[in-house]
Amino acid sequence: MPAPYDLKDDSVVVIIGSGAGGGTLANELAQKGIDVVVLESGARIEHEDFINDEWDSFAQLAWLDHRTTGGGWRVSKDFPNLPAWIVKAVGGTTTHWAGASLRLQEHEFKTHTHYGDVKGANLLDWPITLAELEPYYARAEDKMGVTRTNGIEGLPGNNNFKVFKAGADKLGYKECNTGHMAINSKERDGRMGCQQTGFCFQGCKWGAKWSTLYTEIPKGEDTGRLELRAQSHVLRIEHDKSGKVTSVVYADKDGKVQEQKARIVCVAGNSIESPRLLLNSHSSMFPQGLANSSGQVGKNYMRHTTGSVYAVFEKPVHMYRGTTMAGVIRDEAKHDPSRGFVGGYELETLSLGLPFMAAFLDPGGWGRSFTSALDDYPNMAGMWIVGEDMPQEQNAVKLHKELKDKYGMPIPDVWFTDHANDVAMRNHAYAQGQALYASVGAMRSFPTPPYPSTHNLGTVRMSEKARDGVVNKWGQTHDIKNLFVSDGSQFTTGGAENPTLTIVSLAIRQSEFIAKEMSAKSI
Repeated sequence: MPAPYDLKDDSVVVIIGSGAGGGTLANELAQKGIDVVVLESGARIEHEDFINDEWDSFAQLAWLDHRTTGGGWRVSKDFPNLPAWIVKAVGGTTTHWAGASLRLQEHEFKTHTHYGDVKGANLLDWPITLAELEPYYARAEDKMGVTRTNGIEGLPGNNNFKVFKAGADKLGYKECNTGHMAINSKERDGRMGCQQTGFCFQGCKWGAKWSTLYTEIPKGEDTGRLELRAQSHVLRIEHDKSGKVTSVVYADKDGKVQEQKARIVCVAGNSIESPRLLLNSHSSMFPQGLANSSGQVGKNYMRHTTGSVYAVFEKPVHMYRGTTMAGVIRDEAKHDPSRGFVGGYELETLSLGLPFMAAFLDPGGWGRSFTSALDDYPNMAGMWIVGEDMPQEQNAVKLHKELKDKYGMPIPDVWFTDHANDVAMRNHAYAQGQALYASVGAMRSFPTPPYPSTHNLGTVRMSEKARDGVVNKWGQTHDIKNLFVSDGSQFTTGGAENPTLTIVSLAIRQSEFIAKEMSAKSI
């Protein structure tokens, strides 16, 4: 383990957050001989301490700091203080994710070009292309052990997948398999293969699923160049008279305020905390917040168009046995406006345990239809919809005007309203999901509203021109050369795919850029 870096050491790269972006970037830099301090708000909970129980695990891992919601979305009515289910622990949401690792498609990097001007949407082309990212996708897939890449076999299909696949065949879908998953199908990289326990969302007790907690961070620590400080909640980023960032102020595990000097600061706190931190770091020089000359910090919040379909069958399915996300249909992920919307969506098997099913099937619902569905839980199959939602300037992470956290910093207020395109896509997906289950003999099916669990994207977006976004194609802020964003908030648009693989790929690419600029002494 590295000796702790001095708080006055201004040669270090400080990374805020230890999830898919921050944890990967930290290891990549450490492997290049660069000194890194990672500040993680949550505790270090090792994977053997994860809990195979939904509510107890939620209490152990979830980010439960106070947040508020606004806008027209259903989540603000059902779960007003839980806009997003993300993790507050070392490894971030890579402890809780299901493992789906899909590359964005070529057209999804250029949505404004392909979709045109969509009324009410703030579409913009990414400043990078699929071709530019492909070598990094390949490296990320190898690093994460993604099934169906690099000769790694797919995971076995559980009963939930078998029902799903039979229905996919009936509907004529061609792209249906057990998915590209960052879950070991057999022992790899010193970690065992998947034990099919079924608690992927509660953290993988076996370490079979890729998480920065037990892959990137320990590997970085082994170099002697990475120091992780858990329970270190960042309050603001400071800068000098020239506008260069110089240090990070944080509250340590005892609540004592500390200041770590830095040569470079990389923000990777997820798409709610990252813009909140930039906005909370306002000063007389940057009255609207750091890196916010465009006014786009916090704007264009995306969370993917989601929803679920569950169906009850005559005989038991036991969908909860095996991996939580056990298969994917990709046929609807294409851009085909004849369906009544731009962009596309994936259908992915999903199962919730009985406690979460009761909370999420019809939030606040009761009565015979609801209770009889729970009675039929062993006979249920389920799927999740994940599709490209439209970036909108009104959908935003803002600072609450009155409420503050225990350190006196304004809390995030998360605003979201579905775009008409999101609604049309969700309704199409609901109809396809119900048709799929009906084709294989479902007795009844339940379209279920979006959960707080989601992919948070876009609030510090990449742009070619400084006026349109916050960071350039390297995740470097347009306004401040030594300030970077390293998480999903960089996404210009969301694509239909689960975002973790892209976040990891961008972090690998960003590490090369930072190392090159440091050696050239340009930052």
